[in-house]
Amino acid sequence: MTTPPDPLAAAAAQPAQHLERDARLAALMTRVAAADRQAFEALYRATSATLFGVVLRINHDRGQAEDVLQEVFVTAWRQASTFDAAQGRVLTWLTTIARHRAIDSLRRKAAQPVTVSRFGALDADDGESDLLEHVPTDLPGPLEMLEDANRTHELQRCMDELTGQQRSSLALTYYQGLSHAEVAEHMSQPLGTVKSWVRRGLLKLRICLDRAAGRLDAVGRVA
Repeated sequence: MTTPPDPLAAAAAQPAQHLERDARLAALMTRVAAADRQAFEALYRATSATLFGVVLRINHDRGQAEDVLQEVFVTAWRQASTFDAAQGRVLTWLTTIARHRAIDSLRRKAAQPVTVSRFGALDADDGESDLLEHVPTDLPGPLEMLEDANRTHELQRCMDELTGQQRSSLALTYYQGLSHAEVAEHMSQPLGTVKSWVRRGLLKLRICLDRAAGRLDAVGRVA
């Protein structure tokens, strides 16, 4: 009769496995910082699948995600000497780079202009039909752009009212996509403290933005 595995023993073994992995990756990173290409290849094999998953969750285009992954490891190779094992784990450091690069790739994609020919087939009078004359535009008008600028100004003003810890924790959570646990590790603070900063920061930001929205609505009615 086969003895079923002990779930408690398996759970206890996981932290030890993580420590062994972290130590192995840290040793590889030390060698990579010394321009050891074999160590770099080993680091790639050990982490590329995890990092590709991180990138793909942000940029769903598989081809672009593969390009981003290459950028991540190029950055890791060039900046390996800046990694400090006393400040965090290798995988956390690489994951942060991956998130930054993935977000940058989305910005680049959004900034790329989409070009089309404005002239379509010949019309009934044997002339070229200008497609732009018939395409509705979603571009904002001057008043809408002014309102957007006002909202951006109010958001910045409300962010300035938060404490430095609240701004940093919110930026890491919602801009860089880190989990609360990763933010806590990044900021070297207890998890409960980070959760409190995020919760109170969001509440304070919402109250401030609600007040700002009321002011903007009042200005719009007067105008």
